Order: sequence, then structure tokens, then C-alpha cells
Amino acid sequence: MTTTADDAPTEKSPLGAGESGVSFAFPPSDATEEAAQRAVLRATDHLLARQHAAGWWKEPFTTDVSYDAHDLFLRHLLGNLDERVAAASGRWIRSQQGADGSWPLVFDGAGHLGTTVQAYVALRLAGHGPDEEHLLRCAAWVRERGGVAAAPLEARVWLAMLGLWSWDDLPEVPPEIIGLPAWAPLNIHSFSAIMRVALVALGIISAHRPVRPASFGIDELFPPSDGTPVRPATAPVISWEGVYQRANTVLRAYRRVTPRSARRLATNGCARWLLERQEADGSWGACTPMTTWVLVALHLHGYPSDHPVFTAAFTFLDGCVSWPEDDVRKLQTVHSPVWDTCLSTTALLDAGLAAGHPALVAAADWLLTRQADSPGDWAVRRPHLAPGGWAFEFHNRNYPDLDDTAEVVLALCRVDHPDRERLDDAVRRAVRWSLGMQGRDGGWGAFDADNTSALPSKLPFFDFGEYCADPPTSDVTAHVVEMLAAVGMARDPGTRRAVRWLLGQQEDHGAWFGRWGVNHIYGTGCVLPALVAAGTPLDHPAVRRAVTWLTSVQNEDGGWGEDWESYADPALHGRGPSVPSQTAWALLALLAAGERDSVAVRSAVRWLTERQTDDGTWEERHFTGTLVPRAVAVHYGSYRHVFPLMALGRYARHQSHGAVAPPG
Repeated sequence: MTTTADDAPTEKSPLGAGESGVSFAFPPSDATEEAAQRAVLRATDHLLARQHAAGWWKEPFTTDVSYDAHDLFLRHLLGNLDERVAAASGRWIRSQQGADGSWPLVFDGAGHLGTTVQAYVALRLAGHGPDEEHLLRCAAWVRERGGVAAAPLEARVWLAMLGLWSWDDLPEVPPEIIGLPAWAPLNIHSFSAIMRVALVALGIISAHRPVRPASFGIDELFPPSDGTPVRPATAPVISWEGVYQRANTVLRAYRRVTPRSARRLATNGCARWLLERQEADGSWGACTPMTTWVLVALHLHGYPSDHPVFTAAFTFLDGCVSWPEDDVRKLQTVHSPVWDTCLSTTALLDAGLAAGHPALVAAADWLLTRQADSPGDWAVRRPHLAPGGWAFEFHNRNYPDLDDTAEVVLALCRVDHPDRERLDDAVRRAVRWSLGMQGRDGGWGAFDADNTSALPSKLPFFDFGEYCADPPTSDVTAHVVEMLAAVGMARDPGTRRAVRWLLGQQEDHGAWFGRWGVNHIYGTGCVLPALVAAGTPLDHPAVRRAVTWLTSVQNEDGGWGEDWESYADPALHGRGPSVPSQTAWALLALLAAGERDSVAVRSAVRWLTERQTDDGTWEERHFTGTLVPRAVAVHYGSYRHVFPLMALGRYARHQSHGAVAPPG
């Protein structure tokens, strides 16, 4: 089907027809612009061809191999570890090992001790022997870094369940935490949504202290010892560590004297809370790590493996498996159809696809079916707020998030949908919910409002530090601001508060921190378009400082990149090999800031167009997404394509940002 662009440029480029038959009209151009136009046509064809018949897009979502290991641990604990599954998963895990014997969190990254320990044990479960060369290298690497004792808590909890670590050397997670009211310190709702389910499951697991011994030991993962027991030194009572040590001693004594009936009452409460949150697809939180923890907990609580709850959960887990080869099994942590679909829709609109094109209408139709219509955990802090958000996945009614909601609305607002009343009603509900979720300080977190307690980060239940809570972040807040501007609410008091909050978050070098993408390039790529869309002048000092920073960290080849380690090393902010998605984020920011004709922008456009593949996309192996800074990185299969298409589309069509309404 042949369509034309929704707006009417003055002259149609001779380059204006792609293989799909879609035609575009571009303004008169020079060689750089013509290259961008050709790239846009090829990228549009590529993206249209990848749309599912139901209207959605979904690309692989990849994390490190620790979750593949957890899947094997779960099946061992339940007594149903299939030999073929173990061997095939082992081949995938083995394929990701680094030359030094370790496993990293990201492509081409440094080894991570927790991931490496778990991968080693998973390979032993899969039948690999400790004397095989790849495991000898691994064991030596682990010993050099302090051994299992130095590994993060998550790894040691799994090892304890396999009989390879002592429960006495782990913190107590009392199931009674489920009974704390929402106003109490350290209640479950003071933890972020992505950790809350695991915390409740750990309450049950900690109460049972299960052990299903593996058929092997892992002495080779411990440094040589003279046999003297090593216990952590007692910290000063006035320190957080000292408070925790003494509290843990009390909790351990409490566990020994608690009447069985009282403990059962607490674990019953945990199990009931978990069962209430099982999704329609059988998962918890629509992700494999949460689901794995819950299945261990429910198994310990007495649910048999053939119970409908387990049957549904394993149907979900099996649906997250891919077989890259007949004998290689890989687990996908989560499916990302809502996120991929709204970004793909925006990218196609930025490319110039007609707003009423059937592919965009189909995408909008599917997105409209995914809007939340019932309260989730967010309602604990906003009990009187009507639902209206979107989640990231196919099924996740409990945890819609502000990021997906904002990006969905930004996409829907630009689609020429035949049922405009239905679409507008969905947008109104989303906007009302988003404004109701604004924090006291003017910003937005991802899943909850005002989830800012510092106390969860002080406890060793997780190894995520300050990211145990869900405070407002610049990237999420920017997306909500951009959404509000798009619906004509740039002058709304909530928007103005958020703009002031964003301006206050700019760092000394001129960039913004990226919580959900790596890292300052992502944060700045989110914030600059939002500020400009909300009416911030292009000559505003914050805008100019951000432009100066972006141009100062541009690579000599014209692209941008930022290493995952920038979360730990400030010297790496904005520094790393050029990557398509990160180059596109910087380009989107500079276009919004009025830098279209700058040397930096034209160099970036050339970098992207020269690296487009023959099938119209880009190659990207680096992990540029983030679940937990410093702890869990993500490779989004869609990022290498949708963001370059957005950036080149806006450049080719002489647009500084996605279409927005006039300030209202």
C-alpha cells in the first residue's frame, strides 16, 4: 500500500519510495541529508517487516547468564531438572564465558563475581567437571577475588539452598515483614516494585532454610585457608552495619523461639500476598527472576509441582525460552512488547510514515488493549487515584510504570486512529494517572510515588544499594514532561514543577544521570527534548551546558558511546566506543536543542548512515539498557534500530522533536 507523509513538505525527494511501497516526501537536501533519507527508507521497511500480525513489536531482551543459572537451580530444587535442559542451558552459559574464565554483566565487560560463581555452579549441575579447562580458569579467577564469601548475597542464597553455603552466614529475612503497615519503616512497599516480590518470597525461603544438596562440592571456589573460622568483625553500634549486625542477631534468636503457629501465620500471609499477584500469563511481574523466587517459596510452603499455580508459572517460563541452536537453550528475562511497540510507533512517525497507516493503527489498537484498568501496588500510596497506566510486558496488571505510560501516550497522540474517542479517553486516563503519581518534589519514579526511603539500601537483603527504593529519576520525569507537553499541558502546574525539578538535577558537567539507560548520554537524551517541548528556550543556560557537554564527549569517528562502568567511575561519563543507540540519543538531544546544522550533528548522521546494514538496521552488541545500575544491565534488541530511525527521521524531515501540541 502506498501512502504519503502526514505533513506536506514542499518538495518530494526522488529517494521517496521504499521496498514496502511506502513513499515519503523529504525537503530538498544535500549529500548528508540524502544519505539520511535513504537510511530512513531502508530502516522503515525493516521495522514494518518485523511487526507481529497482532500489531505489536517485540525484540529480545538480554541480561547476564545468572538468570539462566537460577532456572537450573529452581528445577534442581523442585526435583525436575531435565538432563537435556541442563545440558542445553549449560552450552549457552558456557558460550558467554570470557577469556579469563569469568562471566561479565555486559558484552565485552569485566567479570562479575556473583554472575561467575552462579554460572560455575550451573555448569556443574549441567555435568561439567571441575577439572575441565574452562572451569579451572573460572575457579582460579574466583579465588583471586576472594572466593564465594566475597560474592553478592543473591549468589550465596542460591548456594545455601544447594547445600554449598551456610544459612547461618546469611541475613535473616523475617516473613513477619509482610505484616508491617505501609507507614512503618522497612515495610514491603518501601522497597521498589522490582524487588518487592522477591523480598516477600525470601521471607518464606528464609523461614524454611531449605537445602537440596547438589551432588558435588565447590571447595575449589574458596581461597586457601588455615582452617581458622573467619567471622566478620563487629561494627560500631552507631554505624548502619553495626545496627544491622545487632538486629540480625536478634532476628536469628527470634526465629529460634518463635512459636511454629506464629511463624506459619506470617508465611501464610506472604504466600497469600504472592498468590494475589500472579499474572494472567502465570508469572509474577511478567519476568523470570521474580517468578523463579516465588516458585521456590510456594514449593516450600507446600504447593506441589502439579498445582495449577505451578503449571501456569512453568508455562510462562517455558515461553521465555529460546533455542538459538537445537542443543542450546537461552532464557529471556522478560518480554518487552509495550515498550518496543510504542517506541517503534514513534520511530515510524518520525520517519514520516502516514499517521493513519494500517501498521500504526494496528499498533495503537493493540496498545489500547494493554492499558491497566485495576489498581496495582502503586495504589498503596495513591489509594484514591483511578488506574490508567501501561506496563512494559504482555501481562503485568500489578506494576504499570510511568516510563511506558508516557511513551505510549506520546505514540498514541500522533496516530490517526479511526476511533478517536476511544483513543482520547485512554490518553485522558493515562494523563490523570500520571499527574496523580507525581512525587512531592516534582519528579516521577518508575512504579511508585514518593518511594524514597533510604532505609532499604542500608540492609543486605539485596546488593542494589540506593536502588532498593524507587525515587524520582531524570529520565522517567523527562518522558512524563514530554508527554504532558504533547497533550497541551506544558503550562500545567505539575509540568512546571517537574521542569524545575529537572533543571535542579543537571550535574556540574552539564549532563543528566540515566537511571534506566546507560547512562549520562541516555539521561541527557531524555531530558533535553522534554525541556524544549515544555517551552524551555534554546538559549537557556541548562540547554547550552548540555550541548557543550555532549559535543565535548563526541568520539572522533562522529558517534557517541558510554561504558556500563560509568555508573561506578565518573571518569567514564559519556565515554566509550561509539554505539548506534547512544549515538542516536545524543543526536536526538542536539536536534531538540536547535543544533541541526552543527558539525557534531552532521558527523553523527554520517556515522549512523555509514554503518547501516544491507537489511536496513544496525549492529549493536553493547548493553545500553539498565535494570539496576552497577548490578543488572540489559541489551534491548530494539534499541539498535528504533532510536537511530527516530534520530535520522527527525533530521531528514527537519524536525527538532516529535510533534507536540502548543503549550497549554
